[in-house]
Amino acid sequence: MLSKYHWLAGAALCAVALPAAAQTNAAPAEDNRDDQIVVTGTYTLPDKIDTATGLGLTVQETPQSVSIMTAQRILDQNLISVKDVIVNSVGVSANEVDDVRNNFYARGFEIRNTQVDGVPAAWTLAGGNGETSIDVSIYERVEIVRGATGLLSGAGDPSASVNLVRKHADATEWTGYANASIGSWNSWRLSADVGGALTSDGRIRARLVGRYEEGDSYIDLQNKKKWVLYGVVDADLTDSTLVRVGMSHQDTKPKGATWGALPTFYTDGTTTDLARSQSTAADWTYWNSTNQNIFATIRQEFGEKWNLTVNYNRLRNTGDTQLLYLYGNVDKATGTIESSNPYKSKSDSVQNSIDAQLKGSVSLFGRDHEIVVGALHSVLKRHTDNYVAPYTENVPAWGTGLNSWATNVPVIGAGGADFPEPVWGTDAVRNEQERIEQTGYYGAFRLNVADPFKIILGGRLSSWKQKGFAWSGPSDYGDDNVFIPYVGALYDVTSNHRVYASYTKIFQPQNLFDRNLQLLDPLDGNAYEIGLKSNFFGDALQTSIALFRIEQDNVGQIGDVIIGPNGPQQTYVAAEGVTSKGFELEATGQPLPGWNINASYSQFKAEDGDGVAANTNQPRKLLKIFTTYDMPGVLTGLTVGGGINYRSKAYSEGLNPVTAAPFRFQQDGYTLVSLMARYAVTEQLQLQANVDNLLDKKYYSQMGFFSQYRYGAPRNFTISANYKF
Repeated sequence: MLSKYHWLAGAALCAVALPAAAQTNAAPAEDNRDDQIVVTGTYTLPDKIDTATGLGLTVQETPQSVSIMTAQRILDQNLISVKDVIVNSVGVSANEVDDVRNNFYARGFEIRNTQVDGVPAAWTLAGGNGETSIDVSIYERVEIVRGATGLLSGAGDPSASVNLVRKHADATEWTGYANASIGSWNSWRLSADVGGALTSDGRIRARLVGRYEEGDSYIDLQNKKKWVLYGVVDADLTDSTLVRVGMSHQDTKPKGATWGALPTFYTDGTTTDLARSQSTAADWTYWNSTNQNIFATIRQEFGEKWNLTVNYNRLRNTGDTQLLYLYGNVDKATGTIESSNPYKSKSDSVQNSIDAQLKGSVSLFGRDHEIVVGALHSVLKRHTDNYVAPYTENVPAWGTGLNSWATNVPVIGAGGADFPEPVWGTDAVRNEQERIEQTGYYGAFRLNVADPFKIILGGRLSSWKQKGFAWSGPSDYGDDNVFIPYVGALYDVTSNHRVYASYTKIFQPQNLFDRNLQLLDPLDGNAYEIGLKSNFFGDALQTSIALFRIEQDNVGQIGDVIIGPNGPQQTYVAAEGVTSKGFELEATGQPLPGWNINASYSQFKAEDGDGVAANTNQPRKLLKIFTTYDMPGVLTGLTVGGGINYRSKAYSEGLNPVTAAPFRFQQDGYTLVSLMARYAVTEQLQLQANVDNLLDKKYYSQMGFFSQYRYGAPRNFTISANYKF
């Protein structure tokens, strides 16, 4: 089924370490609560997960590629946001659209499936309300299952599914940590995590997590303030009944926020090479967002083999913006850009969902077999209101231009745009209003054919309805009762080597428009995967090899930028018969005591039915290594570590807007290097330093989208102190 691959062995990175006593939360199994909020000190996870099949299988038992970003890994690399975690995850890449929005990709395709504690969550386009910047301090770990996960997520997407696992109130003794840090660009951060029993018998427990941060940026004008608060209460009503209620709230306020990125062309047709600090924002711009999640869970056990879990989730993401979009070409002599579009909006997105899952085992033919059945219903309502400033015409200082807004705006080298704040209108104009309803019923059965051989059969019946209107017109589409099958098999070759295979269908509605501003049809296709999962040194080190093949139609390829009813509009062309095939290698765990490592390499090739390369804006090869080592002897207490992230070249094709000649927007391959060190002053107090982009590599974190580009962050550092109690 899969063609032959040339295997590439990744080089190991020297350096490294970590005292396992670092103080953030580990993820104890539901039935094995710990009495302290501590990390496990490893990069592997012994717990069972539900992200792929819902059956509660370990990573080694799941017939798909699964990677876990554990609490220890998040601590070691000083990862703060969801974007930080995903960028450092196996086989995943990111494109930064601007200061708030990010798109994530795996196996060449965009990741659209996100879960919170296994429950599907809907984000606004590219995380426009700050979803991709959500702080990970409130999460225990992040699970990433690559490949289609339509069995649980409702829509089969060929890339991956990201599951954010919340911290729970597991500790029966009061324990926690406090952390303070400072870093580049005048940034500083305060964090705390505390939890324990509210009753003497430990049946009712609580946990509270908080974080506040502020600082500037390597981009001119920018300043950000953020606070996060999370609380949860777990109660054992009986020995078999658990009730959990909680809430999280994040408030983010970036000033001087850019909308879009940097212009690619001068008016003479040559390309720009602007400073990394260049901003296209004005001093009055901001992009505020709030992210709130209210949730409740009831888990009831029935004997030793069955349990029922019912979840309610309310996700609310809001945006409040004042932005300036600058586009067109730049005059090399004057530093002015051709066109502008000031923008002010308020947006609100609320998703209510309820799901139920019954899980257990049955005895047939002298063996126990696992089964899960579940249902989900969710309704998302979102809208965006704009406050349009009166158009200005023939203003001598501005001239005339598209949308009758300022032309030839001074911006290059000016520390931002010389653009006075408009007088905004006071009457709201609703430019987007949508209702998305999703219903799904699913089931899976793991058949224990023999001790070494397991088969998983499952399927989901999904309905998706979207109604309303968006910027370019009506957004009414959906499908009823789409069946998404899932088949998986695992065979234990030896006690520590397991081969597997899986198949699932791809079905994913998409919010992309063609040149006629019509929505592209849903993605449709099939995903296949085979692989080998192994463990060594008593399961301390886990490895995986995966080969995959993805076949699908209606894949959106970046097309022309046209001027639509609301300004520039990126359009897409639907490609048919797109096939992506490749492989992934991963090793994670502790080869030796005190040595933690995660090393991975992924590679794919994607072409349409005519043999033309598809999704070329995504790198074909990714190499990621991060490792730490706990120094012995007289250096006991010192941890050193580091990592490398390599991306191969990526590009998108377009036209030079001045000469009309074909132009390739390309980012060549590059490598980012990071270092860390930590010292345990006492058992309770630790000091840590992290340096990212050590070699100060200048690279694009996005290019070609709307004929613009964006730079990734230059070299930066963080120094922190952590005290546990």
